[in-house]
Amino acid sequence: MEWIAVLMFVVLCFALISGYPVALTLAGVSLAFAAGGILGGVFDQQLLGAYVNRVFGTITNSTLMAVPLFVLMGVLLERSKIAEKLLETLGNMWGHVPGGLALAVIAVGALMAASTGIVGATVVTMGLISLPTMLKMGYKPSLATGVIASTGTLGQIIPPSIALVLLGDVLSNAYQQAQLRQGIYNPETLSVGDLFIGAIIPGLLLVAIYMLYVGFYALIKPQHTPRLTVKQKTSKAALFKHLLPPILLIVLVLGSILSGAATPTEAAGVGAVGAIFLAYLNGVLSIELLKDASQQAAKITAMVFLILLGASMFSLVFRGFGGEELIADFLHSLPGGVMGATLMVMLVVFLMGFVLDFIEICFVVIPLVGPVLLGMGVDPLWLGIALAINLQTSFLTPPFGFALFYLRGVTPENIPTKEIYRGVMPFIALQLLVLCLLALIPEIATFLPNYLKGEA
Repeated sequence: MEWIAVLMFVVLCFALISGYPVALTLAGVSLAFAAGGILGGVFDQQLLGAYVNRVFGTITNSTLMAVPLFVLMGVLLERSKIAEKLLETLGNMWGHVPGGLALAVIAVGALMAASTGIVGATVVTMGLISLPTMLKMGYKPSLATGVIASTGTLGQIIPPSIALVLLGDVLSNAYQQAQLRQGIYNPETLSVGDLFIGAIIPGLLLVAIYMLYVGFYALIKPQHTPRLTVKQKTSKAALFKHLLPPILLIVLVLGSILSGAATPTEAAGVGAVGAIFLAYLNGVLSIELLKDASQQAAKITAMVFLILLGASMFSLVFRGFGGEELIADFLHSLPGGVMGATLMVMLVVFLMGFVLDFIEICFVVIPLVGPVLLGMGVDPLWLGIALAINLQTSFLTPPFGFALFYLRGVTPENIPTKEIYRGVMPFIALQLLVLCLLALIPEIATFLPNYLKGEA
């Protein structure tokens, strides 16, 4: 039956490329093949009964409750004009050095990523408020767009990230499956909090490397990164007013997780309430804002759960046709052992990131390959961080990177698309460099969580 599993995956890929809705395509293809298999006597119809338990487990999953709360927090912060005021403040402070405005964009983008956790929102917001200013000052268009697009994707890795929430839930289930196959029962699994803590150092490392690159670029090509000609004094009160609120919110969310005072889901509730309070302080809180933000959070949450239910159906039917054993045999047969299998999975995820959003990849691809890699001895915490950075890189890679599409929508028409592509190439290389460092030094991702647990 394994050839049926291969055919099923191929049909799914063609259906997704054709533009059909992802969630309905996953469920529709799965049901069609399951029905054909039952009629042909090659599929156990009792397996479909397990789907009911999966649906119930999904809708009662406390970890996934963090998704709507983090989305609500991100939407509220996006509408609160925090990024705009913070960029103006830091731009005035750093704009008198070469590349100062670009450095301010990176700093604000990193804070927005840590506050919203939504790539699309960060890219669009930073594009709207910073790109016109950078172009007006005389920044090279490729550099300006490259800085904005790459900084926007930091929301993929800097916690609290929606991608890390989903990866944590999926890899936790994969870890349990890998242990059960080996006859091991361990109640401790990978938690979303572990991924949040593990992503702090890699996220800060990316921000530091971005800033070093921009600083070096400004030294060798100062004409492309001009300084502010008129100095505007920034008072300590203004800096305190605009910088402290987002930092305080990040400390409340991540600090509650790091200290063990709250689970990621509870911390998401703290973040949502904190975002409402910041909107009030900025004078933009209203019933209309809360209604709009709640509707946006509900739409995104409904999309996530609908895709998850469709992906659960697909993985169930795919396993019923022996697809999981086929993947395991393929990965075990690759040269290089664990390293070869991991490289192959990373390459597949990278390529699929061109055509699928991280949500589909988390729910479709990771449940199939995750148990195999974890069963081969790959650290689940390291794997989660590496996958997040890998997906972040694919979102930047031309011509299909999602971040490029977001930025293209807010970029002036007189800037050609090739300028955006040219601008992100150095940052893609920097992200691949961090991914290689993560492979060579796994402690970049594992040290902090292990240290806080007393295992380092």
